[in-house]
Amino acid sequence: MTLEECRAVDPGGMYDLISGFPDQMTEAVGIGRSATLKLPTRGISRILLCGMGGSAIGGDLLRSACADELGVPFLVNRSYRIPGWVGPETLVIASSYSGNTEETLEATRLAARHGARMLAITSGGALARLARQRRAPIVAIPGGLPPRAALAYSFFPLLIALVRLGFLRDRPRQIRETVALLRELGAAYARPERNDNPAVEIARSLAGRIGIIYSGTEHLDAVNTRWRGQMAENAKTLVFGNVLPEMNHNEIVGWNVLGGAMREMQVILLRDREDHRRVSRRMDLTREMLTVHTGRITELWSRGSSRLARIFSLVHLGDWASYYLAVLHGRDPMPVQAIDHLKRELEGT
Repeated sequence: MTLEECRAVDPGGMYDLISGFPDQMTEAVGIGRSATLKLPTRGISRILLCGMGGSAIGGDLLRSACADELGVPFLVNRSYRIPGWVGPETLVIASSYSGNTEETLEATRLAARHGARMLAITSGGALARLARQRRAPIVAIPGGLPPRAALAYSFFPLLIALVRLGFLRDRPRQIRETVALLRELGAAYARPERNDNPAVEIARSLAGRIGIIYSGTEHLDAVNTRWRGQMAENAKTLVFGNVLPEMNHNEIVGWNVLGGAMREMQVILLRDREDHRRVSRRMDLTREMLTVHTGRITELWSRGSSRLARIFSLVHLGDWASYYLAVLHGRDPMPVQAIDHLKRELEGT
């Protein structure tokens, strides 16, 4: 595979957006630190992040990275509705890259009627107008990107906002490590002609096949979700997944009947040194059991010292793998025609 072959199917420049992710991270941290956050936090006992797709995954990744540090429950809400417990003691963070995501807008309006405190992360649109009406702080992020290519803007301003509001400790050293690591890894992943490029190798293993991604629940579940979303939107292909230990209590039995199909499935195991020791043992045993049904099993370990760096090392690898899979499929990674069609059909209904 050559860079010229990539450019030929990528007129919109997804390659440049992925390779620019470390720079985007640095910019996003600065946005979070400079945003005006006049928000009373006394009495907040829970946090609800409302978002969809690329705007919600930042909340998922934050939960994965910081759940054991947050002193209040943190839930990502992908729905038009909100939980019954939302009220004056709830901080609702409305995350919509465009500012016009209908599910997020409706859920945020409901939360406002329930008296919740509000923070918006958006590039503008109806959400910015709603936040101004409610006199809620707005973390303004740059627009004009596909939401999935704006992950740094949905994660790092959120992280920094929660630090500044007193819910999390600051982690400048971890952020610096994450940026430096992704610059190093990205420099290798961005060279499709290299025979030892792991992103290209993963793409080749998935080309023309259904992928199955397994990971632990605690710190890599959101990475698992991100991989599946990127494979769908960039490579226009289906990849499924599950988390351990839950998968061991049901799905493992499903690897039984569909012999021919299972032999062609590509299994990817996402692993981290902080996986619970019993999850690590379960992952080893699961891999052994699946070898009876498919020889296509790839094990990927996170890289880096801090949890933040390790999580994003796998995120970045998955982004690049999804890009190269799009190239192998001969599909432009930029457009998402099915999503656009759904939005048009929903207008006015």
